[in-house]
Amino acid sequence: MKSYLVGGAVRDRLLGLPPGDRDFVVVGETPESMLAAGFRPVGRDFPVFLHPDTGEEYALARTERKSAPGHRGFVVHADPSVTLDQDLARRDFTINAIAEDADGDVVDPLGGVRDIEARVLRHVGPAFVEDPLRVLRAARFMARLAPLGFEVAPETMALMRQMAAGGELDTLVAERVWQELSKALSAAQPSAFLRTLREADALRAVLPEVDALYGVPQRAEYHPEVDTGIHQELVSDMAARLAPGDTVVGFAALTHDLGKARTPAHELPRHVGHEQAGLAPLRALCERLKVPLEHRDLALVACREHLNVHRLRELRDTTVHDLLVRCDAFRKPGRIAKLALVCEADKRGRLGLEDEPYPQAAQLRRMHAAALSIQARDLAREGLEGPAIGDALRKARVAAIRAARGATADA
Repeated sequence: MKSYLVGGAVRDRLLGLPPGDRDFVVVGETPESMLAAGFRPVGRDFPVFLHPDTGEEYALARTERKSAPGHRGFVVHADPSVTLDQDLARRDFTINAIAEDADGDVVDPLGGVRDIEARVLRHVGPAFVEDPLRVLRAARFMARLAPLGFEVAPETMALMRQMAAGGELDTLVAERVWQELSKALSAAQPSAFLRTLREADALRAVLPEVDALYGVPQRAEYHPEVDTGIHQELVSDMAARLAPGDTVVGFAALTHDLGKARTPAHELPRHVGHEQAGLAPLRALCERLKVPLEHRDLALVACREHLNVHRLRELRDTTVHDLLVRCDAFRKPGRIAKLALVCEADKRGRLGLEDEPYPQAAQLRRMHAAALSIQARDLAREGLEGPAIGDALRKARVAAIRAARGATADA
């Protein structure tokens, strides 16, 4: 059996990045011969098999032909006559169209190694325009590769603009959009995802609620970057720095300021009430992309409460308690640590303020831990019951918050 390591595993090795999953292409075989060799079939749309010992994926070499609009509109041809070069030629970017044989020799018919060395993300060929998902994949790869110095080739960006202008992105299904967005949020530089899509004029088709933030001014004394869209880029990158790989924090950071796009022009550059104004577009975005509940719920909390967390030192102890209740912090205690990270990303995601301290994060966690230590079952042992337990629980938790505030001040 003639098989080749392909795709990301080869690319990442050449970039010196940690290895991920290993995928293989098999040339000259049939589904029957793969089954006879003990491989297990898993591919739904084309012949993919799992190795009987390693569990790694082995796909038969194949070609693709466009048959309908959208990223699913392809006819796949897998046949023993399909060559390795033909299989590589159907891929999206040259850096993903590199193979390696069993001896470690590189097969690179499309110049992927050269583009890795030049730090260029370049499309393989004219068939790139047939799959609108590739616009998102380009942006997602830039979120990972921009810190390494990569740029999108001008001719590739031109094709991406062409695809966006033709409305092909409207055919993408929500699950695939979310998948690419989630991968971008887990990368080191999510801002590159946003900038790449904006440069291709595609962000308004994929994330119109975020695209609407660009060009909206903010008060320069609080936001030296002024432009709300630029602030959002800085916040997303700071979230990736504070919580690497955490897409729940990353999504909440991405969407915390959506209400600023709805501020009436005569009120700019102030944004009074933008927290509440952002809830409706955030819910619409989550429904459209079928965002997972954990991501949605933290995003809604962060959108609504981030200014309250910024003002934490000014809030009354009872107000802090009620904030925790609104966040469902006693039933879902892990939410507060993530909220603190989102708010810190917001505060430090400002031009020139990236290294400013944010003591509110530690203070919020401390107050929450203190309040969480007070349990209803402890009060029940004192003979309280019914509504009296609820009243006593609130008072005891407020007192714990007050004590934690004092401990924070002393520290």
